[in-house]
Amino acid sequence: MARRMTVLLIVVIALVGLLVYMIKMPGESFRGALPPLDEGGRELALKLERHVETLCINPAGRHYLEKKGLAAARDYIAAQFEASGYAVGFQSYEFGGDDYANIEVTRAGNRLVDEVIVVGAHYDAVVGAPGANDNGSGVAALLELARRFVDIELPRTLRFVAFVNEEPPHFLTGTMGSDAYARRAARQRENIVAMFALETIGYYRDDPGSQHYPPPLNLFYPQQGNFIAFVGNLRSRALVTRSLRAFRQHARFPSEGIAAPAFIPGVDWSDHRSFWKQGYPALMITDTAPYRYPWYHSAQDTPDKVDYQRMVYVVDGLAKMIEALARGE
Repeated sequence: MARRMTVLLIVVIALVGLLVYMIKMPGESFRGALPPLDEGGRELALKLERHVETLCINPAGRHYLEKKGLAAARDYIAAQFEASGYAVGFQSYEFGGDDYANIEVTRAGNRLVDEVIVVGAHYDAVVGAPGANDNGSGVAALLELARRFVDIELPRTLRFVAFVNEEPPHFLTGTMGSDAYARRAARQRENIVAMFALETIGYYRDDPGSQHYPPPLNLFYPQQGNFIAFVGNLRSRALVTRSLRAFRQHARFPSEGIAAPAFIPGVDWSDHRSFWKQGYPALMITDTAPYRYPWYHSAQDTPDKVDYQRMVYVVDGLAKMIEALARGE
């Protein structure tokens, strides 16, 4: 009996230690009322809204079955990158007799040019949904982050990528656009030091009970869905903590972080998983999607559901975080 109790105690201590390792994060999340947006912030909110509305303009959606909508989204993203001053590259691959393309632009570093930070977001939507928050919000942020860095000199290289085919039937398979991209990077032995997947980042609520979690995380995180989450696996914990620390130092917006085993539902539900498979440190930045957003993967995922003003604080904080990491801070 004593031996069983000792073993049980060891298991409990190990589980508690793992849980602390998963959820203990540096710095403090922003608390209190958000500061009012200045003129630049209000302009950014309008730009984000225009991006999302344009991505959702095709009534039939943008997915592997609706080639017209998917192509229109691809062309719009490429045009926006070009308008920001970038040379646009396409990584094409074939699936089921059709060609699909990731879209990428690069801001080369001036000192640590071989150290690459990838910021990505998938531009397809699930069949049957307009995809405003999932993932028009992530693409809108990607476009504005790329625009912000086009003329900034930094030691590390920044790469902004819009991925195709994240949604089913490609989801969590080798036919995801990000999977093709990460495999190519590994073949070419690219030194990707960080990858950030912007995934469903536009919905926020202050009312208690608006946020849900897979158990037992509900015991440790806020019950209000008003924060942005940084989600990584255990191997990417150093990137999660470094990124969240930088975000909290510069952003005036609530934030939470976790580095957890991928078997916890939701931890690997985006393009960052493709980079984990190739051994790269990567994390997802998200409003937690189905754990908060009532219209996830539904026909009601429309542009009017997205909170563009709060997205401004998220984008501003991410820009400062990315700059700090690109400087090696």
